[in-house]
Amino acid sequence: MSKPVLSVATQFMVMAIFISVIFLFVGIGVLVVIHACIAGRAFRRGFGGSDMVERGGFGNTSMSQDDLEKLPCFDFIVKSKGSSPVDCAVCLENFKSGDKCRLLPLCRHSFHAKCVDSWLLKTHLSNLQRKC
Repeated sequence: MSKPVLSVATQFMVMAIFISVIFLFVGIGVLVVIHACIAGRAFRRGFGGSDMVERGGFGNTSMSQDDLEKLPCFDFIVKSKGSSPVDCAVCLENFKSGDKCRLLPLCRHSFHAKCVDSWLLKTHLSNLQRKC
């Protein structure tokens, strides 16, 4: 190979390595910024703070019977024979025609009334103000 071609090839390799190192540091910088944003958001929300409801806790998070009775209740009606079955997410059984069901107003999910009533009496969903 001639000396000018070798010189150009060497310069090209050095530039490629230099650009690769710059991209590496830029990528690491972006990851650090993303991490700082996520950690800052968790810190601002009070990560691990006292405003979070402990899962499975039975303190002041239960609903009263009066609150429970305000939720809509209906009798399940099968629309057609060929329709797909609808399941209760608590007991995982299909709804049958005539079953007493309860509808959560914000998320519009339906459950067997007896299933969701006992569950809500124990573990209440933050006053049902959040969507499911």
